[in-house]
Formats: sequence, C-alpha cells, structure tokens
Amino acid sequence: MANTSISSANVAGAGHHKGALVLFSGGQDSTTCLAQALSMFERVETLGFDYGQRHSVEMQVRSTVREQLVQCFPQWAPRLGEDHVLSLDVLKQIGGSSLTDDVAFAMQADGLPNTFVPGRNLLFLTLAGALAYRRGLTVIVTGVCETDYSGYPDCRDDTMKAQQLALNLGLERRMRIDTPLMWLDKAQTWQLARDLGGSALVELIRVETHTCYQGTRDVLHDWGYGCGSCPACELRASGWQNWRASQTS
Repeated sequence: MANTSISSANVAGAGHHKGALVLFSGGQDSTTCLAQALSMFERVETLGFDYGQRHSVEMQVRSTVREQLVQCFPQWAPRLGEDHVLSLDVLKQIGGSSLTDDVAFAMQADGLPNTFVPGRNLLFLTLAGALAYRRGLTVIVTGVCETDYSGYPDCRDDTMKAQQLALNLGLERRMRIDTPLMWLDKAQTWQLARDLGGSALVELIRVETHTCYQGTRDVLHDWGYGCGSCPACELRASGWQNWRASQTS
C-alpha cells in the first residue's frame, strides 16, 4: 500500500471543476493521466473505446489497472467512479490502418505511419463530450502529446483547442479538454508517474498497463510487456531507458 502525497505544485489546479472523464485505454499514458486526475478532482470516471483494434488486450487490462489503483492508493478510491466502454466498430469498417487491419507497420506516402486511424481522436473526444454532458462532468482528460508521438495530426495541441471550442459551442456547456502530457516526452511521463505515486505507481504502470500495438504480453521487459519492436514499444522502452539514466546521473 502506497502512502504517497503529491504537492499542489506538481499538478495544475482543478479550479471550479469538480469532476473529470478520463479517456482510459489501459496504457502507460492514459494510466498516468488517470492517476493525475484522481489527485486533482473529487470525482473521476473513465471511458474506453472498443474499435476492433488489433491490440484488444488493452481492453482486458483496463479493469485490472483500475483495481490496482484503488488497492495501492486507497486515498484515490472514493474518487474513482464508473467505467464506461463505447463501441466504435465504424473505425474498423473504414479500415486502412495497421491498428485495425492485419497489415505490417509501414510509412505511408503522406509521411504518416499506417498506425494512424483517421478521425479516431476526433470521434473519441466528441463521444467523450456527449458522455461527460450526460454525467455532469466538465473536464475531459486525454493523454495525447506532440513530443513522443508518430506525427498524428489529431494529437496536436491546435487540434485539442479546436475540439474544445467545438464541444463548448455544440453542447453549449463550458467544458475543458486537459492534455497533461502534451509537452512531455516518455521519460518525463515516467517521472510524472513517480511524482504522483512513487515507485508503487511506476511499478503498476510497468507491469499492468499495455501499450504494444501487437498485443504481445508474453515477455516482461524492464519497461513492461510488449513485442519490443512496434512503434509504441520503441517509444516506451526508450523513454524508460532515458528516465532510468536520469535517475543515476
């Protein structure tokens, strides 16, 4: 059981917002975002999307990660509310991505990797806005970033600002899209987890979360489970190595 507190200087203030909806895939980034939200808001709910992704194992680890967060950090338990899962089969029907189709990872002619699922984050945030509206939540938290990413245009800060404006206008409600990892690289994301929950949270993320695009969970590396060769694994592994090196320098 961890008994770790975090200074208010380590997170942005929640302000007048009391509740948040975290887009939670079960991976490293979204778990870090969930931990931060639990340290900030009085009520936190989670949302996952089943869109026929090849790495569907991420949907299986979500409940385990949520349970471990409650067990390891009892101070967060009263704040963690309902989990929601929405089906987005339409993304698989559109196809054309190595995350939804059985094709090898490769770069496309437009310079983007074929792991890019066009419109995915736009759909995610639109549906998250609708659910948050119904649940009385005013903050949507997502782990997108412009630092360690594959060039996805729907991860950019400008996209998030435009999406927030669209939600506020379309729902006629003051909502905020929080992107706590927007300007952090993977090494800094590991450090954020350490700041939020000490070594217990780092270990939980290392062992229980899933990031690998291949869905491989048969080998536990020092940075976590994964194939070790897909873009997601390479980012996670290099981030871990850089973070560990910074701890000894």
